Amino acid sequence: MKHIAREVALYTAAMGVAFAVDLAVLAALVELAAVPYLAAAAAGFVAGGLVAYLLSVRFIFRFRRVQDRSLEAATFVALGLIGLVVNLGGMWLGVEMLGLHYLLAKIAAAGLSFVTNYGLRRLTLFTQFTDPQAGQH
Repeated sequence: MKHIAREVALYTAAMGVAFAVDLAVLAALVELAAVPYLAAAAAGFVAGGLVAYLLSVRFIFRFRRVQDRSLEAATFVALGLIGLVVNLGGMWLGVEMLGLHYLLAKIAAAGLSFVTNYGLRRLTLFTQFTDPQAGQH
């Protein structure tokens, strides 16, 4: 249990860094380049996702189920696409339905995608399932 608490704390810190990148890209594209907020949010999410992957495999998850790093990265990104859908859906709901500023909607949507991505990535890529029969003769 102590291992999980440490992992969640590190993941939370790493996602804070990734979120800062995500938010910076989003704001820069919307404010400086006049990119529509959902397109800019997708670009920011991808940039943050890259940071999240690099920090996750370097500092957070000790066990890595997939040995092929290209396959692992592709799976990480594919799972991130689910988080992207959650993120964009949350942003759209916040902006279009609730009338929130796009950055406020992003903060709320990020919370939803954080939980989604952590759960999916940990379960799929970074959990070692043990055979209860292993070691018994």
